[in-house]
Amino acid sequence: MPADHIKALSRRNFLKAGAAAGVAVKVSFLAPPAKAQLAETGLSAGSCWTAPGKPHIRLDAVAKVTGAKTFSRDYRSRDLAGWPEQQAHAFLIAATSADRRFTGLDLSRLPASLQPDRIVRHEDLVADKISVPHADFFGDWFLVPQGQTPRLLGQPVAILIYNDFPRFNTAKRALRFADDVVQYGEKTGPKPPAHYGASRWVRIEGDTPDAIDRFSPYEHSPIFAGFSGDEPAWPAPGQDGLFPKGMEAAAAIAAEIDGAGDDALVMRRTYQSQSTDASAMEADNGNVWYDPATGTLHLMMATQSPYDVAEAAAELVSKSRFPLKEVDLKVGYTVGYGTKDHHIFPFLCVVAALYGGGRPVRLANDRFEQFQNGLKRHAFRMDIALLVDKASGRFRAMTGRYVCDGGGRPNYSVAVSFVGATAAQSIYYLPKSDFQAIALASRAVEAGSTRGFGTLQTMSATEMLVDEAAALLKIDAIALRLRNVMRTGQRNSQGAVPAGALRNEEILNKAAAHPLWREREARKAAYEAAHPGHRYGVGFAQVHKDYGTGAEAAVASLELDARGRLRLRHVAHEMGPGVTTSQAAMVGEILGRAPSETEFGVVCWPEMPLHTTDQPYTTPQAEEDRRAQDPRWTPRFTSPMSATNSAYYLGHATRTAAKFLVDHAIWPAARALWARGGKGGALASYNELTRDTLRLADGKVMGGGLATLSLDEVAAEAHRLGLPVGVTLHTFNRWQWAEADFDLPGVGRTRLPIDALSLRYGAGASPDRRALMDLAGWHFLPRMAAYYPPTQRNNVGTTYYSPMATLAEVAVDTGSGEVTILSHHSILECGRQIVPALVSGQVQGGLAMGIGHTLKEVLPLYEDGPGDGTWNWNRYELPRARDVAPWNQTVEILPPLSETDPPKGIAEVVMIAVVPALANAVAHAIGHRFHELPIRPERIREALA
Repeated sequence: MPADHIKALSRRNFLKAGAAAGVAVKVSFLAPPAKAQLAETGLSAGSCWTAPGKPHIRLDAVAKVTGAKTFSRDYRSRDLAGWPEQQAHAFLIAATSADRRFTGLDLSRLPASLQPDRIVRHEDLVADKISVPHADFFGDWFLVPQGQTPRLLGQPVAILIYNDFPRFNTAKRALRFADDVVQYGEKTGPKPPAHYGASRWVRIEGDTPDAIDRFSPYEHSPIFAGFSGDEPAWPAPGQDGLFPKGMEAAAAIAAEIDGAGDDALVMRRTYQSQSTDASAMEADNGNVWYDPATGTLHLMMATQSPYDVAEAAAELVSKSRFPLKEVDLKVGYTVGYGTKDHHIFPFLCVVAALYGGGRPVRLANDRFEQFQNGLKRHAFRMDIALLVDKASGRFRAMTGRYVCDGGGRPNYSVAVSFVGATAAQSIYYLPKSDFQAIALASRAVEAGSTRGFGTLQTMSATEMLVDEAAALLKIDAIALRLRNVMRTGQRNSQGAVPAGALRNEEILNKAAAHPLWREREARKAAYEAAHPGHRYGVGFAQVHKDYGTGAEAAVASLELDARGRLRLRHVAHEMGPGVTTSQAAMVGEILGRAPSETEFGVVCWPEMPLHTTDQPYTTPQAEEDRRAQDPRWTPRFTSPMSATNSAYYLGHATRTAAKFLVDHAIWPAARALWARGGKGGALASYNELTRDTLRLADGKVMGGGLATLSLDEVAAEAHRLGLPVGVTLHTFNRWQWAEADFDLPGVGRTRLPIDALSLRYGAGASPDRRALMDLAGWHFLPRMAAYYPPTQRNNVGTTYYSPMATLAEVAVDTGSGEVTILSHHSILECGRQIVPALVSGQVQGGLAMGIGHTLKEVLPLYEDGPGDGTWNWNRYELPRARDVAPWNQTVEILPPLSETDPPKGIAEVVMIAVVPALANAVAHAIGHRFHELPIRPERIREALA
């Protein structure tokens, strides 16, 4: 895809500049000697496990309940080894108007004793050559220049720095809510940036199910456009090129809908989904120390994307007048629901530190500030048309115009718009579809990578539309879904076949047989008779959500020592869902023993000497083919903790490393032990044993009727034979796994689902083989050939899906308009569960978030919204336990089709289906369909009036 249509952060310029400037970048996850360290490190194998692969508590459980699990927000400079004792503090002064010129600050409210020790303004940054890194993503200004109109409400105009906490705290409270601190001049009207991007995803199926699509994004191309005013300037049909051809297909679909006869139902509806705040308990924060004596930038940061923060911070400082030799980023636990993935806030922390006079400067949002400048979920307007054949109930075509408000910085708005648009088909097969994805700029608070990434908004609208279509056609709503559900092998709206088996039909049948659905009319009559003034309703919805980004990468390492103990190292770090527990559990499942030592959030990989341009979405095929000839190049080194990528993508690295040890260390060592005694030993007569019949469980190695071995003795034999007892590998996925050929010692050319490999050999290896371990005791094996998925697969949009359905039972008080959730039942398909308790926790948390989005949470976009600095949880209503029916919620998880099914990413899908299910339940209760969320009591009262 063209670079200007995919807002992906690039390391290319930084790598060039960093190498020239000699800037070293390192990232650590609070490893010693910092006071904090990841709680998982050093846990004994017996502390969490009832059996290998079956934890009875999380790896971080004890730390969580004893208060030892700490977050980035918990640290001050005195807690970090080597940092100065004295801690400075800073806060932002923000503009609450975005239609007038900013003319200056008036701090006369503060007495002389509370005046800041340093004020940082835009003009200081200009003088010191400090500019926003990746301005096409984070916007052009850190701070509003004097004389300019703010780009967005809540945009900072200055940073105030104090050398001590008491004065800082007193001053901050004195200025909170003051409307005369930021001075304004004449009205200019809003001055947001240019609109961010527009894409169009058009598909018309071929003449037969297996025929090539007449047009589709995968076979041909998405359509991209600039803007004419506030409208996309789509290419004109009838000209040469893929874009005009796509517009001809779009025109044909529109003509078919417009010309539909009496045999078809045409539904045109407009839906709106609100702006919301993710409300992560840890607000954005950072503590940064620029040491001018050494040219080192030390960062303690809450982020989901530490590599990108470290590298962009290095770019920021290296281009300024401040000398820089090293960036040292420490990352603690955090939680962000995507909102700490890529955000400008870490770089504001860096800017503050450059003016700290050599002191560490802490910039940490309180909850008012988090509402004012934290990333928001995009508000969407969705204009949808659905063409349905009346006789068969089959969908013939669907179009949608999905417009999201990205606020005043670009961030991920373009990506959110097209991920939402390409997900809009939900679980249905559409022969023809035309989905427009439009990302607009505005003066609203910046929206970004919030849980759901546009799909919550678009799929909820589709499910509400389908439910209404069923009512108009007088067809059972689940029956209509069954007539149109996408089945295995059919193509999505991008023209790609989803991965694996699609089990949406199975879920629909289970939902149709559930008592809540079968008995809904009888229950309605009984409830309303017993509860005068209340209306009863049951609603259903089903969605499937993609997981991954189309450029997922990971590094994992697994070592087996001579005593049979396992050590796992991984790039994954804990965000709350339990990724560290699940990765260790995968090792236990495959090797029959849990790791004795785990280290997560690893960023230093001397045995994996890779480099990357980190342009996985935009590198042309010819250039990628050329770069792939370099065995040390990869399209991306590692992924942020986001996009539901832990179970499947990060787990692929873990599972592949474990299987490699089985194949190349445990299997040959066990065969050698079974062959003892000469003439092939016991193995010679019982030679039915193959690798596939080998079994590892409870620290034992067995199979084929041969004597059971302990993993300890097999490990000792593997070391004695000099086999590869340690493996570090790198993986990459572009909706398909990269593969590479390696010349494995003693084995020969072998293809593996990875693109880089390092090995550590046992003590019995020959001197020549041991000499190969020249990278921190590891042997890096240059690949013989690489097979990266073609760059055309960027047009796929997605191929990996997880489905979930929810039945919701509600009662509506006709007097107050209050909705009470009586019960809800969900059905989830997530492949093979790694740790069922963690899946259950994800489902419960996701349902609560979806309930809040449907019934409670809302932020005004512009004036009177969070950008004015007065919003907190006293105004923003989150669901409580009483709102989510905690004792009346059930979930059924489909069993895997086989024991070899991979796990699926589910963190986002579990919050989506409940949204339209509740909207459909309210419609069943009161006979009125809402097309705008949230469904607040006052809107219900208005509808019933």
